[in-house]
Amino acid sequence: MTEIRHESVAPTRTQWLAPGAAIDAHRHDDHQIVYAGRGVLAVTTGTGTWIAPGTRAIWVPAGTVHAHQAHGELELHLVGLPAHDNPLDLDEPTVLTVGPLLRELILAYTHTPHDESPERGRLRAVLLDQLRASPQQPLHLPTPTTPQLKAVCEILRANPADDRTLAALGREVGASDRTLSRLFKADLGMTFPQWRTQLRLYRALVLLAEDTPVTTVAHLCGWSSASAFIDVFRRAFGHTPGTHQPRRETD
Repeated sequence: MTEIRHESVAPTRTQWLAPGAAIDAHRHDDHQIVYAGRGVLAVTTGTGTWIAPGTRAIWVPAGTVHAHQAHGELELHLVGLPAHDNPLDLDEPTVLTVGPLLRELILAYTHTPHDESPERGRLRAVLLDQLRASPQQPLHLPTPTTPQLKAVCEILRANPADDRTLAALGREVGASDRTLSRLFKADLGMTFPQWRTQLRLYRALVLLAEDTPVTTVAHLCGWSSASAFIDVFRRAFGHTPGTHQPRRETD
């Protein structure tokens, strides 16, 4: 069994990760805000994966065993907060919206010298205020625990474009669509269409970070057309997929 690294203090810093690089499972006694200034970040725990492009950050509560995965070249910003300082009152990983002001605050806080100056204290106070006002986003891909559900989810992970009905997938894994539908709600807290859409959005973010053309991403992730993909993507993230193309300027 791999030993899980334990850190008493969650670091506050900026670091770069190469495409495909990972930070192995670890935990710390502090809370942490994890933000990708560039690229797409995935944070995985025992219960699922949280996905964050540049317009999102991930709240990781103190004590949570988690691993980081970089998609595209990742500019990683980490903000550690003491366990007693929980401005969001959250006890599980959560994806948060990052607007222009919060983005600049995170960048500044992770770049400036880590001293106890009054200026840094004021910067931290404004950052926490912005966090409290940050809407939570359902960019979570929960991990199934029941064997039949695991089998269905693995089929879709291998090919997100698989558009078979739940009944058809059920025939392959030996379960009725009624049973699988109930398991999706009970085990994952969402419906089958919701989970599949989350999976497709996650895979789309990864492909976009690798500079895959938008039309190709739409096809590989199961949308009938690029326009249909762009519509779902815009509703989920508030902007178009082209924003995540590494060689393009952000809108």
